[in-house]
Amino acid sequence: MLSVGGSLIVPNGGIAIPFLSGFNTFIRRRLKERPRRQFFIVAGGGLLARHYRDAGHEVIGRKLTDEDMDWLGIHATRLNAHLLRTIFCDIAHPYIIKHYDIIRKVSEPIAVAAGWKPGWSTDYDAVLLAEDYHVDTVVNLSNIDHVYDKDPRTNPDAKPIEAISWKDYRKLVGKKWIPGMNAPFDPVASQRAESLGLKVVVLKGDNWKNLERYFAGERFVGTMIGG
Repeated sequence: MLSVGGSLIVPNGGIAIPFLSGFNTFIRRRLKERPRRQFFIVAGGGLLARHYRDAGHEVIGRKLTDEDMDWLGIHATRLNAHLLRTIFCDIAHPYIIKHYDIIRKVSEPIAVAAGWKPGWSTDYDAVLLAEDYHVDTVVNLSNIDHVYDKDPRTNPDAKPIEAISWKDYRKLVGKKWIPGMNAPFDPVASQRAESLGLKVVVLKGDNWKNLERYFAGERFVGTMIGG
């Protein structure tokens, strides 16, 4: 189960072709190594979602409702997901998973999923898929190489964390989902992941050598949450 941050797909409002090319190669190599392997890839919205939210704020001159901001983010995830499904169209399930009340069973090597409804992030959707398919680990690909004890963008003394319990992680991120929030794994998803006994591994999504080490069961750079 891979949760791919939108910050990797659309980092500055423009599509990250180098990342997508590397991701395409990486996934196909893993499938060649183990032909019976199956990847579920959940796409985030990234700055594409934030650009739409900011435009709405600016035009109407006031903050959008949380529901409207969530819907803009959801549709951004669906556009990104469709791009990923197009890249893997020869081996991917033909429909994007975007409704989670009843999750379609798929047999193709790749299934691509997107956001569902307001109040949840794609992290939560990844947890729902993991629960439905009895997967015990969600690999969260991000633009950071670790979870930190505080925001490294504003705190130069922030320390990387290699392993953390769900209890301690949830103290870091709080309890409430806020549309567009920047958290390695969102609070609502974290609560459900903890209840299910899931593990989440946070890795830098474009560090291909490190990702190879993780999938090979070797020592890697990243953060293990839970487990």
